[in-house]
Amino acid sequence: MTRRCRTCCGSPLGDGILLKARDTWPRTAKVYCHRVEEWPEDAEVVERVPVRSCVRRGAAIDLVLDRARENRSQFVITMIRGGRQAIFWQTSRTAKQARPRATVSSARAQGIAGLEIVVDSHERYPWSFGEQQVTTRRQSLPVGDYAVLDGELVVAAVERKGLPDLVSSLTAGKLKYQLTELSSVPRAAVVVEERYSRALQHEMVRAAVVADGLAEAQVAFPGVPIMFCETRKLAQEWTYRFLAAAYAARELDGFGATAVSGLAEARPLPPREPTPKEIRAWAVAHGYAVSDRGRVPADVRAAYLAQREA
Repeated sequence: MTRRCRTCCGSPLGDGILLKARDTWPRTAKVYCHRVEEWPEDAEVVERVPVRSCVRRGAAIDLVLDRARENRSQFVITMIRGGRQAIFWQTSRTAKQARPRATVSSARAQGIAGLEIVVDSHERYPWSFGEQQVTTRRQSLPVGDYAVLDGELVVAAVERKGLPDLVSSLTAGKLKYQLTELSSVPRAAVVVEERYSRALQHEMVRAAVVADGLAEAQVAFPGVPIMFCETRKLAQEWTYRFLAAAYAARELDGFGATAVSGLAEARPLPPREPTPKEIRAWAVAHGYAVSDRGRVPADVRAAYLAQREA
């Protein structure tokens, strides 16, 4: 870890700050940085680059290095849960990936007015669906965190997961039990509030373990998709559209069942005509003299049909 230390010296930071980071550059995702008090004695200098510009802008520090590629980045100082300070190192590219420029449509899903989404009473910090044309109410659900109901029957359900919960439930085997419960519902899905690439960058679990576990889960439960959405906002929108589509499909299923039940029963198909080869094989087995070629004698054919109908 010591060889990954980074310094940012000079104005406006006085003598500079010392940060310890996991990666050498935020290429695919923003990098968490831990602040340390002093330079380790056994530190190995991996790279030394002149600084062209280092400017503080609010709670962010814009850094421009004196090189042609990978020269612009930013350190963002923020507060996370528990009131702890956190520093993230990012580029404009990783910032855009973290906050995709996607607008959420305000149109009704499936044209359904007044869709009601039931939120499980055990769900902590539930989605409000404030940008969707729905109403919500809380009650205990037998499966999932969000659902649409037909009376007391669950028509569709969505299990919501953050990345830590997904990885822990996957490695502990809990996810398979949850998918088993979800598969009992006509339509169900799992929504993860994160990108798939981030699931493969877990600090404690190897990427292959996570990737294989997710693939095995989808093969075992193909009817319960696992959907990765970059942000809470997009996860909420996808859940709304999925539940609305499932509710609309329920009405279509009911219409189809009624329409099919009103159709006339199909008549039994007539028996298939035997081939000459089949009749010759039967005739030889029962002592009839028949040639290998030409037409099958009428009496042999009649005997075969009589035996089949008997």
